[in-house]
Amino acid sequence: MKKILLAGMALALASSLFAATKYSTNPDECVDGVCFVPQYADDGSQNYAIVSPVGYHAVEMISQAKRLDTLAGKRIALVGGSFMAPTTHNELKKCIEKEFPTAQVFLFEQVGAAGPYSVFGQTDKTKAFQQKLKDLQIDAVISGNCGCGLCTTKECGNTIAAEYIGIPTVTIAAPTFVAQVHSTGVNRGVPVLRTAEYPGAFASHSTEELQNNAREVLWPQIKAAPTTSISKEEIARYAPEGKRPADEIIYYGNYDEIQEYMAINGWTDGLPVVPPTDEKIQEYLAFTPYKANDLLGTFALAYREYRVYTVAANAVMAGVPKEFLPICIAFVSQMNNGEWRRPLASTHGWTPFAFLNGPLARQLGIDNQQGMISEKANKALGRFIELAMLNIGGYYVKENRMGTFGYLTPFTFSEDDEACVKIGWKPYHVQQGYDLNANTITLGSALAWGNNVTPATDDPEKIMEIMAFDITEKEQNGLGNTKPQVPRTVFITEYVARDLAKKYKTKSDLEDALIETARRPLALRTYAHYWANTGSQQYKRRSFDKHYTMLSKDKAEQAKMTPTPEWYKPLIDDEEIMTIATMNKGETAFLVTGDANRNKIQTMPGGNFVTAEIKLPANWNELVEPLDYEPIENFYLKADFTKSRSMVQYQKKKK
Repeated sequence: MKKILLAGMALALASSLFAATKYSTNPDECVDGVCFVPQYADDGSQNYAIVSPVGYHAVEMISQAKRLDTLAGKRIALVGGSFMAPTTHNELKKCIEKEFPTAQVFLFEQVGAAGPYSVFGQTDKTKAFQQKLKDLQIDAVISGNCGCGLCTTKECGNTIAAEYIGIPTVTIAAPTFVAQVHSTGVNRGVPVLRTAEYPGAFASHSTEELQNNAREVLWPQIKAAPTTSISKEEIARYAPEGKRPADEIIYYGNYDEIQEYMAINGWTDGLPVVPPTDEKIQEYLAFTPYKANDLLGTFALAYREYRVYTVAANAVMAGVPKEFLPICIAFVSQMNNGEWRRPLASTHGWTPFAFLNGPLARQLGIDNQQGMISEKANKALGRFIELAMLNIGGYYVKENRMGTFGYLTPFTFSEDDEACVKIGWKPYHVQQGYDLNANTITLGSALAWGNNVTPATDDPEKIMEIMAFDITEKEQNGLGNTKPQVPRTVFITEYVARDLAKKYKTKSDLEDALIETARRPLALRTYAHYWANTGSQQYKRRSFDKHYTMLSKDKAEQAKMTPTPEWYKPLIDDEEIMTIATMNKGETAFLVTGDANRNKIQTMPGGNFVTAEIKLPANWNELVEPLDYEPIENFYLKADFTKSRSMVQYQKKKK
């Protein structure tokens, strides 16, 4: 018999929201609320008493203002500029003025935008937008169009900001983004963010389709939304209440029942998980200097508090070894960093990843050789990232993680610090100011995987040119149609790095050469930005030549006449052509990693990086010794980066 305290109410997660769900425990015996649960079920299978892997939702819900009686005589703001909004909004303006001739409509140019809304401190842009609504005495706000993961957050910012100052709203969204509108509102304290659903993909529709759908489909929904009272049932559907202690037992059952319960609540990635029992979590907590209830922060997307105990629960579920918990905590400590999380909801499918530097990675065997991300330890950490995205971050596919074709599984690996030291290059964490023997984890994201380059030369300048060619092809989004310069992660195997180091003594030297060399013809940039624009049809705004001229004058493009890149010389007779920059200083992570016996370079465009130190308890060596690990000091390196070749002092882990 196992003695545990069972709550009479389980807090289940419906999508990203807490919903109270009753369940029957049928205990053998209860005394003063303490229930005795059989260790084994009737069929002989083991029972598990589990805790929730989800943190508190830390945002208080606002009381929304009364909806309007009518739109007649009202002052209405039609804002937002995403996904063909000028076409749909102009048609909606006609609808309003036709049916309610006494109403007055204000468009985006007159009102502006709030930007993404933060409950923990509004930006100056949000405050200015709210003040403009007050100055114009706006009675209702219509915002759109939500057709991608990032633009949904942006367009919802307008309606959330309005709801916070008592103005009824409606947000226009394509069908698969309606759920994201609701969750974005709730996660920022608005119980019900009304939507008008557009039938399909905005940018794929002709002008006639856009106008007809605005008139026939959107307008009836928009007319009703600001004038229909918000019911208690509607609030309960989107924003149910409930909080619990992190270690509260919320459910018990056998292994199969636990899997079903986890899946129903949206707490898994679709694969079986290890039941997160308090007994198991306590084993993990021994490997961290933190206390179980220490608050690590509040993740901005779902505004959930995350504590060390909850991180450990997700580590258990992922099957991560208990000695890996310090790595998991360090990862979660940086999840709220805007430089990392900003693109992760996008339809373009940024995949989060992490890499380690320092002796801990070598001690625990985080792989950086052939097949590195596929090794057992690396895969377990990657799975933890996936569960942390769900349960700590509140990212849910089809709700607020909106990848059109889905996402790769998150991955982890380590940089080969030893190889860096051998060739005289600083490992990534040393570049960021950490000591060589500090233990760090760096969070990043990628829009691609694989498709690596194999330089068939040991000439460092030619290798650099090949890298530059590859970098200009590996842009953000297909064809590089959005930002001209983007962060990238570049994997370089050891002997290719060694050859590069003959000419480029530091990674910084290599980066400088690439910034100068990796330039893209403006004509190619214009073609991509003109015909494959992520938001709107540019050919309806201006000619191709005018678009080319516009980009040539845009300071962000850094356009100028340069020598024709080497890889274009067989195709272009001109000695000089107009090119744009594809790299900015400090935005590329060059990592020596992967199978040293292959001549490989892999370039992955993605998001920005954030690095954190992994904190270990003072008795770390005592904790890991029974697990057959050598002392961490045995994995220290010694290097003098002022010399052409660094001195290596390193004892490999015994097997």
